[in-house]
Amino acid sequence: MSDLPEFIKSLYEKYRFLDDGSLASYIPELTKADPNWFAISIVTKEGEIFEVGDSQEHFTIQSISKVFVYGMALEDCDRQTLLEKIGVEPTGDPFNSVIRLDENSKRPDNPMVNAGAIATAGLIKGVNATDKLNRLLSMFRRYIGHDVFIDAPVFMSERATGHRNRALANLLLNFGIIGDNIEEILDLYFQQCSLIVNCHDLAVMAATLANRGINPITKQQAVKPCYIRDILSVMHTCGMYNYAGEWAYRVGIPAKSGVSGGIMAVIPDKAGIAVFSPLIDRRGNSIRGIKVFEDLSDQFNLHLFDSPLEKCSFLDISQSSQESMVIGNR
Repeated sequence: MSDLPEFIKSLYEKYRFLDDGSLASYIPELTKADPNWFAISIVTKEGEIFEVGDSQEHFTIQSISKVFVYGMALEDCDRQTLLEKIGVEPTGDPFNSVIRLDENSKRPDNPMVNAGAIATAGLIKGVNATDKLNRLLSMFRRYIGHDVFIDAPVFMSERATGHRNRALANLLLNFGIIGDNIEEILDLYFQQCSLIVNCHDLAVMAATLANRGINPITKQQAVKPCYIRDILSVMHTCGMYNYAGEWAYRVGIPAKSGVSGGIMAVIPDKAGIAVFSPLIDRRGNSIRGIKVFEDLSDQFNLHLFDSPLEKCSFLDISQSSQESMVIGNR
């Protein structure tokens, strides 16, 4: 497996000039991203780092935040309470769809769509809005390993243009899923989506999930191990918007994407992988990101249902390499 560094470098060169897709436009601030940004980061559960490209370029986490806030809500409320408020079924619909919430169970289908994420934000505990936000930031700090901040222009842009999310919140209130503090809940949701990260951060966060909730760099416990199964299950079935089924078929590992161009995936007990490229398809997924993950899955037999005899482990390179590998822009 000593070809991993060269392989991710080759993927970077293979797809860096792919210019299909477009920048997310429904949040005006996201259109300011450079379409040429592109990075691949891998962090093993031992803390080794393999990166290429713009791995330190900052962007907002967007929907990838839903994974970690869901884990926090599990700790705050327990599994059964969440299931009463939010389902775990994939939808096949766009992430911001109103139709299924209104026509079916009156309960969000899963925590990875906007309705479910808003309901999840409404379950975060705290004595007031400031306390809830501070608890949220502390949780993300444990996953990332350093202080995290909110991109104020993106937050204000989401707040000013989030009319569909406001409609979802009112439907949730109507069905008794959230309380009447709609603006407070929406602010927390918009703030979690506006957190500033980079591709390296996402790989560390994914590696923390791969490592039973322990950050492989800081060794700090970010989430209780008993909830890792819940988090990864929902990521695997619902994490890639209405592309989740095809992703499970083609790539086959738990993942979550965001409209700012990030995709984060977890290889349980092995490593976290992140790709960042802001050109997205009509579903909201990074086009370069999907290509990279398809090639990685094929090359290293990462699919959960590949034969164990065929699987290759990132641990092989970890055991033979004493230093992390970084290529490209920093």
